[in-house]
Amino acid sequence: MVAALFGIAILAAGFMLSWGAEAAEKRVSQGLIVAAIALVTVLPEYAVDFYYAYAAGQDPSSNYVHYAAANMTGANRLLVGLAWPLMVLVHWFRTRQRRIDLAPVNAAEVVFLLIGTAWSFTILMRDAIGWIDSVVLVAIFAAYVWRVSYLPEAEEDEDDEPGPAAALSQLSSARQWAAMAALTVVAATVILVSAEPFAEAMVDSGRSVGIDEFLLIQWLAPLASEAPAVTIAVLFVLSGRAANGLATMISDKINQWTLLVGMLPLAMSLGAGGLTALPLDARQHEEFFLTAAQSLFGIALLLRLRLGVWGALALAGLFALQVGLTLNFLGDDARTIASLTWLSWGYLALSAIVVATNAKSLGHLIAVGLFASHPETHPSSVASAGGKR
Repeated sequence: MVAALFGIAILAAGFMLSWGAEAAEKRVSQGLIVAAIALVTVLPEYAVDFYYAYAAGQDPSSNYVHYAAANMTGANRLLVGLAWPLMVLVHWFRTRQRRIDLAPVNAAEVVFLLIGTAWSFTILMRDAIGWIDSVVLVAIFAAYVWRVSYLPEAEEDEDDEPGPAAALSQLSSARQWAAMAALTVVAATVILVSAEPFAEAMVDSGRSVGIDEFLLIQWLAPLASEAPAVTIAVLFVLSGRAANGLATMISDKINQWTLLVGMLPLAMSLGAGGLTALPLDARQHEEFFLTAAQSLFGIALLLRLRLGVWGALALAGLFALQVGLTLNFLGDDARTIASLTWLSWGYLALSAIVVATNAKSLGHLIAVGLFASHPETHPSSVASAGGKR
């Protein structure tokens, strides 16, 4: 009951944050405000994972070390394995169009996700997320925010915000800012108050009902914290703004794969009372490897700034396979670790194939994402460019 109560509170607060952030996006463009909005929208996931990392710092020999890593890898894999495919499939059911075309302006998201993913493989060499990773990953996120803050916003066929954000946009400027501020303050307070009891209740619930608490923390907790942002993205797709919905999910992935991962050593160090790193044991090493490999495969599918139905089904099918294998080998760590390893290499092999067939697109993507000052902003321009290539 405690887990359900505080989980619902975090879910509701996440919706409040998402409504306010969506309404604010069209009114702000400065880098600092963009960074604040990006941080606010994923605050539910940050709060829960930071609590586990803080508790791990207080007792480095406890299971909280594993919980912090599990919650982070689970949240990242849910985004790519479920949220990205969901955008494409909802768009397909709604319009019968078999892909979502991103705008060239969205190349920045894909490129910075690629940079963060490339660095993540270096973490595997050290078997720990340390302070060097914090510095680099936070710098990557800061560079991403700086880059997108100077880019034109992607155009969509429908300019109205979906859901409650549409109602906020009808208010006067002063009342709109007051409402957004109130939503943010109330929601942030609820999340910060709920993070510890929810995180602890997840552990206790698993033990009480005989379910592996590790799986609950890796999959169920991120579902609650990610649901608001995913729901808002689905509303974008349903309102005819599919590119906006997918781009939002890619942006959330960048946020969690750079800033969230980079801040975990800070949370653990606060708990420990001194500088320390978040260690990765044999299981967490392979979990992190699989998360990085899945991220690389997702990026490979986006090299031409589009994600089609077959790519979405591949992401969803492989995600279902990894969850199924984990459940099948529950309690057998050796076979679980082996399955994680083979799945990771499978993702890498698929990534190599996709990249090899789109090698020219990679160079163009990097050039536009990093250096183009005024890339085209409408998704239709991507389709025509892709046809020419």
